[in-house]
Amino acid sequence: MAKAFNQKLKILYLIQMLYQKTDEEHTVNMQQILHMLEQHGISAERKSIYDDMEMLRQFGFDILFRKSQPTGYYLGSRNFELPELKLLVDAVQSSRFITTKKSEELIQKLEGLTSENEARQLQRQVYVNNRIKTMNESIYYNVDKIHSAITENHPISFQYFEWNVNKEMQLRKSGARYLVSPWILCWADDNYYLVAFEHSTEKVKHYRVEKMVDIKISPESRMGQEKVEDLDAGKYANKTFGMFGGKVQTVEIAFKDKYAGVVIDRFGKDVVIKPQKDGTFKTRVEVAVSEPFFGWISGLGSGVRILKPKVVVEEYRDFLKKLMKQYK
Repeated sequence: MAKAFNQKLKILYLIQMLYQKTDEEHTVNMQQILHMLEQHGISAERKSIYDDMEMLRQFGFDILFRKSQPTGYYLGSRNFELPELKLLVDAVQSSRFITTKKSEELIQKLEGLTSENEARQLQRQVYVNNRIKTMNESIYYNVDKIHSAITENHPISFQYFEWNVNKEMQLRKSGARYLVSPWILCWADDNYYLVAFEHSTEKVKHYRVEKMVDIKISPESRMGQEKVEDLDAGKYANKTFGMFGGKVQTVEIAFKDKYAGVVIDRFGKDVVIKPQKDGTFKTRVEVAVSEPFFGWISGLGSGVRILKPKVVVEEYRDFLKKLMKQYK
């Protein structure tokens, strides 16, 4: 009975072997196939292998046979090509919001999508300067739970923490739960953020997903749709520097021409650039005026100058004065 059952598994072992052992550079010949099946207690003739390969082709597997060396069968194409898997591995490994442990688990699963030989090329290390991985292991599941709440049109409640000087997680609001209606998950500044309508303040706010703990989905329907229905996630992230809150204002800024790429990287290719005759250009952008915005401006040094509105110019001047006081 066991032998007969093993015979039924023959075609599954064949496709497993093709997936794990073969690619364009590595094939399996008839002798290797018969030896593998024998190890699993399966007896087979060459003709039956030919028939099985043809059946798998008709089902949709791209099984090819190479007559030149190395001769044998191999899987010609897969759902993911090797360059695509390399790109995914690099993204997982360098992403700040994915923990080291979860990165390793995901990469192992990605390796299973190609042959054993090509999988060795995925065991690569991407180095990103000063890249610190998140320490909150639950972020992976937080994202999934938030997606579920958005899809099912439910609010969520959670606790929110911050790190104290002792490197300990400290809950905000003495551990009181936040109740929000989630609307948009946004990846900005290498962090995952939730853009949501906060029920207590009736305002649209954003939260670092990795700092959210004990997320629970509430049974009622979401609120605040009218506040977020016209919100563009990309534009929201671009104008909210470091995702710090601040009054959104239209600001006119002058940059030296060499910073055109910097401006396009920050605000997108649709940003309006007006070249001037003195080697500068002007642009008007919507930003959340905050210290991170001023920090970005000051980081460009004398190559940038805020022109309007006057109130923002004065705020920036005050920001610089406060910095100067600290170094007197």
